[in-house]
Amino acid sequence: MERDSMGDVAVPAGAYYGASTERARQNFPISGLRLPRRFIRAMAQIKGAAALVNSELGLLEAQLANAIQQAAEEVEEGKFDNHFVVDVFQTGSGTSTNTNANEVIANRANELLGGPLGSRKPVHPNDHVNRCQSSNDVIPSAMQLAALVAIHEELIPALSYLKEALEKKASEFMPVIKTGRTHLQDATPIRLGQEFTGYAGQAERGMARARLAAEELADLPLGGTAVGTGLNAHPEFAQRVCQHLSRRAGVMVQETKNHFQAQATLDAVLSAAGALRTVAVSLWKIGNDLRWFASGPRAGLGEITLPEVQPGSSIMPGKVNPVIIESLTMVVARVLGNDATIAVAAQSGSIFELNLMMPVAAYSLLESIGLLASSAQNLARQCIDGIKATERGPQMVEQGLMLATALAPAIGYDAAARIAKEALANGRTIREIAREQTKLSADELDRLLDPARMTRPGMEAGAAGG
Repeated sequence: MERDSMGDVAVPAGAYYGASTERARQNFPISGLRLPRRFIRAMAQIKGAAALVNSELGLLEAQLANAIQQAAEEVEEGKFDNHFVVDVFQTGSGTSTNTNANEVIANRANELLGGPLGSRKPVHPNDHVNRCQSSNDVIPSAMQLAALVAIHEELIPALSYLKEALEKKASEFMPVIKTGRTHLQDATPIRLGQEFTGYAGQAERGMARARLAAEELADLPLGGTAVGTGLNAHPEFAQRVCQHLSRRAGVMVQETKNHFQAQATLDAVLSAAGALRTVAVSLWKIGNDLRWFASGPRAGLGEITLPEVQPGSSIMPGKVNPVIIESLTMVVARVLGNDATIAVAAQSGSIFELNLMMPVAAYSLLESIGLLASSAQNLARQCIDGIKATERGPQMVEQGLMLATALAPAIGYDAAARIAKEALANGRTIREIAREQTKLSADELDRLLDPARMTRPGMEAGAAGG
């Protein structure tokens, strides 16, 4: 039996959490989902840094601060993950999870000091572990810190890996000239390598967007306590904690200059989710193009082949499907769903001085970062690296009707359009019809209708790579 401010509670023997966490565990038997490891790690880093700073400021005895720090470090390392038992769908402020952290750290600190679990002495979860803090500033700070670290450690490296894989393929495929497409209709020639250059550019800009999102997440609400006024917190507390966190977490963070906006809203999180949405849609575009290019192998476009990673059908022998890309598109669907969840949480949960949907926003944001990072790297490793170009694309270029576009400056738009329509109607090439209906010489036709030249406007064919 343990006791909190509401009375006695039966807590499982051996549990490092306490009475208030047990109440929350019983109150929210909703999903079985827990806030992820990165969030717990960020919480522990905040609690450990807070104990150190409180000791430096003379607000906490050194012996207690040292024990809290050691306990927090053990939580940070994952030694007590199974004692974080509160469901994601809980108190809207995340108070239950903050309490869970306070109780686990306090109990472990007391154990280190020779006391029994559940004693709340000499280290008290609220008076000591939570000193100068509130759930209302700790939970959003942990959310932002965890997301910031995840972006730098997972997402940006994964997008960089994907960009490099795409750039390598762009260089390899630059000699391959094929038919471009707009509106799902034939367009002027393009190099397969140029298309891959576009994909690499999407990955590169995704990295830039992630970095911008990270900059805003680095502005922590810590120090605002209950409503942003900083009641019960030392005026130097947040700034000092952020300095320690920057060293501990390996990313630069700072105390926000406006606690009222930082604590009452999820604007920074919503902005980050928007960046993730853009990255996700970019990956969808890349994956969708690739599976269209690889469609077939006989009845589709068949311009590239994707690596064959597993059998594709339980009934059709020899069928191989673009499963890596299908996995990616499902990740994108999940990320878009998470973005919608975060938008609702930011819009509907921000009421006066506090947002009341923080746990689900934290779960959604961190899940999206992790999924995008894993999927981008998987796409590069198991799909992009093994793509090969076929002869199908180059073979179809001479049949392309939009070669007539290159004739327009010489004979006019209307005349070129008539040639294109007649070529389509009769199953002939633009070159054949133009030879009959224009006064252009054979050499001039060869120059104008050179596909390589069309991929490098204003350059002669030789300068474009032949």
